[in-house]
Amino acid sequence: MIMEPYRIKVVEPLVFPTREERRRALREAGHNLFALRSDQITIDLLTDSGTSAMSAEQWASLMRGDETYAGARSFDRFRAVVAELTSYPHVIPAHQGRAAESVLFSALLEPGQITLSNTHFDTTRANVELAGCEARDLPCAEAADLASDYPFKGNIHLEHLREVLGGPDGPRVAAVIMTITNNASGGQPVSMRNLRGVKDLCNRYRVPFFLDAARFAENAWLVTQREAGYSQVPPHDVAAEAFSLADGAIASLKKDGIANIGGLLALRDDDLAARCRNVLITQEGFPTYGGLAGRDLEALAQGLVEVTEPRYLEARASATAHLAALAADAGIPTVRPTGCHAVYLDAGAFLPHIPAYRYPAHSLGCALYLEAGVRSVELGSLTFGRPDPAGGPDLPAPRELLRLALPRRVYTRSHLDFVGEALRAVARDAARLPGYRIVDAPAVLRHFSARLEPVALDSGRKEAIVA
Repeated sequence: MIMEPYRIKVVEPLVFPTREERRRALREAGHNLFALRSDQITIDLLTDSGTSAMSAEQWASLMRGDETYAGARSFDRFRAVVAELTSYPHVIPAHQGRAAESVLFSALLEPGQITLSNTHFDTTRANVELAGCEARDLPCAEAADLASDYPFKGNIHLEHLREVLGGPDGPRVAAVIMTITNNASGGQPVSMRNLRGVKDLCNRYRVPFFLDAARFAENAWLVTQREAGYSQVPPHDVAAEAFSLADGAIASLKKDGIANIGGLLALRDDDLAARCRNVLITQEGFPTYGGLAGRDLEALAQGLVEVTEPRYLEARASATAHLAALAADAGIPTVRPTGCHAVYLDAGAFLPHIPAYRYPAHSLGCALYLEAGVRSVELGSLTFGRPDPAGGPDLPAPRELLRLALPRRVYTRSHLDFVGEALRAVARDAARLPGYRIVDAPAVLRHFSARLEPVALDSGRKEAIVA
């Protein structure tokens, strides 16, 4: 067992609502885990975004925050850290990752264009589509086999990328966006070899290449563990090499910035950067603060230094592997091999009696909350499915996953053991879990605010609404 490379300095009491309180809370929330309050949750694995514990140095850095509106020294420190890591001359802060996406796409995209990706995540896809463009995924073939141990299932399919760039749709491609790690595909890493292949194709066809780098350090760590030639390379240097291959990056720094708020847009191109700054001023604020306080910039700068520390990354990967082993012991299949930031339960395989249009991963998530107050997030057909133009059931997502995301430096092994016991209890009654139907939902990003109700399914998949 690998010990956490830190000691706990501040503690926060957990809450333990009763089973009846959890049942009532879920019903009042419209069976949507996003709508639960923090005081109704014992262990929160909904996301690793903005939920991390800051270090003593980060807390100390808050006192150095310079709140000058324009030209604050806190921005200078943030810019210096980002520039050293990425080599990009233009560093533009934003209040979070989706804001950075919005700024970039507002300046870059025109209606009718296409963006290509290993897999767009939900907000990235939404921002592309809000710009009147198509977000097209080209995952590698190995990503389809959730149980295999292929080390880089986050890769893009290079041959399919070449076919699109060289085909009739090529002139419509505005950018290639590589998500590292590939969150929607089970938190799987992208190899350096694959990134170099993307760079070569983008250079050949003169298409801008960007990283969605929310988890750049975790991708770098997995490269050091899985890719030949990198075992002795520090994670910082692997990350720097990845950034060097691209024309720019967008990132939610609420992940590998190990902070509670913040985003980043970093670019090479002078003209594109100028256009983005103009958009930023209208949406986020002056370019030296981008919607953030000076103290936030200080905390982010320190977090970006700490996140590539090998002992920290080793412990984080070990904790995630431990939770994956607990799920396997409970008889619940997971996406393999396990990444760093989350364990992804294969709800489609685990709950074969629930069809995709009745959201098996959402059902598993509700059951886990009812059992032990553990919150998670569905990444299946509720999040990534599409309404059928013909009016039938939703067109399913490629996979039905329930993500258990681990906040950085927050939960101990005993907390994860508690989750493992809850998974074991849920697994014992899996055949009786209901499906769910949508009662009300918005047209965009429906999973955040939809209201649902459970639907009992018999062996012939006949349905009855659960009271």
